[in-house]
Amino acid sequence: MKNSAALVVTGVALFSVGCRQDMQDQPKYKPLHESNFFQDHRSERPQIDGTVARGHLRIDQARYTGKFGADDVTTFPWPITRQDLNRGQQRYNIYCSPCHSRVGDGEGMIVLRGFRQPPSYHIQRLKDAPVGHFFDVVTNGFGSMPSYASRVSPDDRWRVIAYVRVLQFAEGASLADVPADQRNSIEPQPASNATQPTNLPPANPAIAPVGQPAPNQGEKK
Repeated sequence: MKNSAALVVTGVALFSVGCRQDMQDQPKYKPLHESNFFQDHRSERPQIDGTVARGHLRIDQARYTGKFGADDVTTFPWPITRQDLNRGQQRYNIYCSPCHSRVGDGEGMIVLRGFRQPPSYHIQRLKDAPVGHFFDVVTNGFGSMPSYASRVSPDDRWRVIAYVRVLQFAEGASLADVPADQRNSIEPQPASNATQPTNLPPANPAIAPVGQPAPNQGEKK
């Protein structure tokens, strides 16, 4: 027993001597701490001229800004496919339809709840607007619309815009616009004038459109 205890104590002693804190206590800079090593005293070093972070090589100006020089581009940066449109519809329904509605008429759900109504995509001004204009708006925001650059990737912005073009075309389309060999596959849909579900709770009267005062809740009618 004495020999075993002596071996254990010896092992622990040797282990403690061999345990070092070099990895834990290695020289390092904490974020934004001053450095005495560099002449400008900055521990965060500026990016070297000519280097590009991985994933940030954006030499195609039109694709990532929607502009060519100072002008809005008029064409998409790649041929739009059905898969692109499906993706654009998905992103549109998530990020755009709450304001612009599923059909692009500007009567989305938050508008029905009292927030400022955006213009309909079906007005002539936006039908004539180049695709680069929409890309710039989604990227940088416009009026009361904030930027969606942090939510929608550049390529998905183009897909959303392509889907907006589909909505614009579909608004005034007729059966004559459908290829003759595909017309028989179209099922007629019943006409409906409903703009919102009938089982919604009443809108909050305290929320008024931008530019209009909210009603006084304490005022007697």
